Amino acid sequence: MEFSARNTHGLTAKWITRGATLAELHVPDRDGQLADVVLGFDDESGYRSGDNQHFGCTTGRCANRIRDGRFTLDGVEHQLARNLGTSHLHGGSERSLDKVEWHGEPLADGDGVRFTYTSPDGEESYPGTLDLAVTYRLTEEDGVRIEYEASTDRPTIVNLTNHSYFNLAGHGAGSVFDHEVWIDAQRYTPSDETLLPTGELAEVVGTPLDFRTSRTIGSRIAELVETPFGGYDHNYVLDGDIGTLRKIAQVREPQSGRVMTVETDQPAVQLYTGNGLKGQTGKQGQTYPRHSALCLETQQYPDSPNQPQFPSIVLRPGEQYRHVCVYGFSAE
Repeated sequence: MEFSARNTHGLTAKWITRGATLAELHVPDRDGQLADVVLGFDDESGYRSGDNQHFGCTTGRCANRIRDGRFTLDGVEHQLARNLGTSHLHGGSERSLDKVEWHGEPLADGDGVRFTYTSPDGEESYPGTLDLAVTYRLTEEDGVRIEYEASTDRPTIVNLTNHSYFNLAGHGAGSVFDHEVWIDAQRYTPSDETLLPTGELAEVVGTPLDFRTSRTIGSRIAELVETPFGGYDHNYVLDGDIGTLRKIAQVREPQSGRVMTVETDQPAVQLYTGNGLKGQTGKQGQTYPRHSALCLETQQYPDSPNQPQFPSIVLRPGEQYRHVCVYGFSAE
């Protein structure tokens, strides 16, 4: 099932119930010309296929990686699916949140949609029945505001994000190497060759990860392409107060003049440059080669259940998980 909304400035979005997914996002350039800036497919068969690499979906129950798919909570060890080598990635393989059908209801004022889903106890081997809601809203400030909520009847872990792949020149427009990126982070979580965090926090200064001053993706990505990362696939420790909605990143595409800002109340953001894209055919017959999009996934740190020094992602009965992310758009 599909839902759509349009604001008074022409910003237009479409969502589908599978995965509570943002399937289209049409954004004007400096001349007012609209382009769809997110990767995706023309119909649901594409989203069900092996070519779908979490395009636009709600990711969880636990986004990012968990070492060996294993964590211990209140003295009880839980074994999750190992769906990426020996790691657990993005909630599992069969019934992760991107692969289930959510219930959708348009918002009363017509500017978005609210998706709900109840993940039963034991789904993908996670403990607890988890009641989830994801609300997408187009704002008159030309933003896509995403609000996540979750509650549980047993102690469990939760780390949700949106996995949209952006190309501000338009989906299928080619490399994002010319996209200029700024990220408000002095530190990141170093990873080993399996892309799992070592548990340390390190400074970005002097590394290809330093986006404290805006620069292009292409300026230093070559230093990462031949590593196990294949490009940028790194978790940034955001500056500012956790729990406070704040601007944490900006992306500018020089030819169209489109600018995307990212706001969140979360402690981290994952920058990913589509290193695993394989030239699959997407919407309108466009192809999506490697490095033809970028993701900025606001979230908690990867492998948090096994890193007690990281912020906790444990959710207990009576508590409410909340997370806000706003992707804002303008042109210059």
